[in-house]
Amino acid sequence: MSDKPATPLLDRVTLPSDLKQFSDAELVRLAGEVRAETIHAVSQTGGHLGAGLGVVELTVALHAVFDAPRDKIVWDVSHQCYPHKILTGRRDRMNTLRQEGGLSGFTKRSESPFDPFGAAHSSTSISAALGFAVARDLGGSCDTGHGDAIAVIGDGSISAGMAYEALNNAGHLKKRLIVILNDNEMSIAPPTGAMSSYLSRLYAEAPFQDLKAAAKGAVSFLPEPFREGAKRAKDMLKGMTVGGTLFEQLGFSYLGPIDGHDMEQLLPVLRTVRQRATGPILIHVLTKKGKGYRPAEHAADKGHARGKFDVLTGEQKKAPSNAPSYTKVFAEALLQEAAHDPQICAVTAAMPDGTGLDLFAERYPSRCFDVGIAEQHGVTFCAGLAAGGMKPFCAMYSTFLQRGYDQVVHDVAIQRLPVRFAIDRAGLVGADGATHAGSFDVAYLANLPGFVVMAAADEAELKHMVATAAAHNDGPIAFRYPRGEGEGVTMPERGEVLEIGKGRMIQKGKGVAILSFGTRLGEVMKASEALRARGITPTVADARFAKPLDRDLILRLAAEHDALITIEEGAVGGFGSHVAQLLAEEGVFDRGLKYRSMVLPDIFIDQASPAAMYDVAAMNAEHIEAKVLDVLGVASLDKRA
Repeated sequence: MSDKPATPLLDRVTLPSDLKQFSDAELVRLAGEVRAETIHAVSQTGGHLGAGLGVVELTVALHAVFDAPRDKIVWDVSHQCYPHKILTGRRDRMNTLRQEGGLSGFTKRSESPFDPFGAAHSSTSISAALGFAVARDLGGSCDTGHGDAIAVIGDGSISAGMAYEALNNAGHLKKRLIVILNDNEMSIAPPTGAMSSYLSRLYAEAPFQDLKAAAKGAVSFLPEPFREGAKRAKDMLKGMTVGGTLFEQLGFSYLGPIDGHDMEQLLPVLRTVRQRATGPILIHVLTKKGKGYRPAEHAADKGHARGKFDVLTGEQKKAPSNAPSYTKVFAEALLQEAAHDPQICAVTAAMPDGTGLDLFAERYPSRCFDVGIAEQHGVTFCAGLAAGGMKPFCAMYSTFLQRGYDQVVHDVAIQRLPVRFAIDRAGLVGADGATHAGSFDVAYLANLPGFVVMAAADEAELKHMVATAAAHNDGPIAFRYPRGEGEGVTMPERGEVLEIGKGRMIQKGKGVAILSFGTRLGEVMKASEALRARGITPTVADARFAKPLDRDLILRLAAEHDALITIEEGAVGGFGSHVAQLLAEEGVFDRGLKYRSMVLPDIFIDQASPAAMYDVAAMNAEHIEAKVLDVLGVASLDKRA
């Protein structure tokens, strides 16, 4: 079953313009071939499967009707873009998907002119498409020309505030803009909130076959012969709470809901809209995640993020685990703390599985909240919980917490509210690339007054930090940890409460001290072994805290060594910068200390394995060894010899 599927029609497609040669019946068959090709490609590389399978027909129909790249198709999140990539000249590179030097798992402007706007976070598509529409009408210069602007956004993504802001603005500006609501009733987690309930009511209260007749219900867009029948269908639906009331209030013409897997509905509706639309229009399309591949359709996550898998069974080919994942350690440690403290509660933003809070939700459903794709709301909701006497843990990926930064400052930090931030996916994360890297949280949190910022060096330290956060009631506190497996260390029975602002000594040496913040400590210890073979034994310490700094430890290391090197899995402006500020203020540099700071380079690092990405960042064991030799002048002595 690993053989490539037969794709006679797809073999005739190099670019979307080639779809114009096909009849509607052939486009139906082509969609089947694109689906088979997508399943085959993802089985070889891993990646986002369910979302792409859900939009195969929609993708084929869009490219058959519209004229990309002149017409700008903007995919929200864009983890559903694999069929789009297959049809836009990248089919022969699909086996490089999410690999080092290969195709991105998302849309990427630098990769193809058919990707007019890059994405990987949600709810940006309508804003971007409106920008294209206004640029078109103002005479903006664009290499691919200007045509229609089409945003494809899911029901999970449209629940975010930014999508409403864009809809509201688009309705006000009245520009020709096409928004396709890809309503699959299933974001990564079950969709949360009143918006999803509203969308469900649009079709749950009427048989679907009745709605099929109403697909062309926006009467004014239809050719004359069809108008009377469509008008009857629309009148029929008025009493069924089906219709675009909400969107029409925002200034959009509403069309739908239509079956997103039925080309007989998709093609005529899209063609009519293309011919006749004047202002903003929303097409409500019903789809099914994982459509056409049984293992994905029946998976709890609808085949959201897959490793390599067997096409026949859907079974994923995962390497055996040597240690628990950091996410699982966090989840179990939080459960342990919550068992002893009924005020502990947990909040996440559409990522209960990814953050491990699915386990918490099972045990303590009344104390666990998934707010949907709404990080800003999630942070301020936590602030309100804290002000109300609860102990909220705000569990978000580092890259997604960025979306709620003003709320972190304005609603949490200024009010000194004890929100506990559990920051998953810290550092470089691998195949998702730059869009999901957790590079900036230390820098953007450690500069806030009254914030405590910790980083776990291993999974046992993470357990201690969960306990420390649970016990901390004097202002906000954050702890960060990476994606993937722990170091395999012995785990404590229960986490210990750490003394705030105190690091720990790992090994005593002389000459040079290495002060590590986070999980590079494992690489530091490998470098230390290599250095010992050269007769150099560095002192190694684990900072634990970027704020407040362990002043005594840092100043002692500076006083007792010729050189001090800090290392962290974050951008410049974080832990090392705070250490440098302390040393400068204390006049340590006046006495001749050699100081170096190893941070992520000032670039966005492309997708690869985490180890390869840290190679690019020059932060693996051999780079740490080289930095020590350089600061001691040993490398230059070797060269002269």
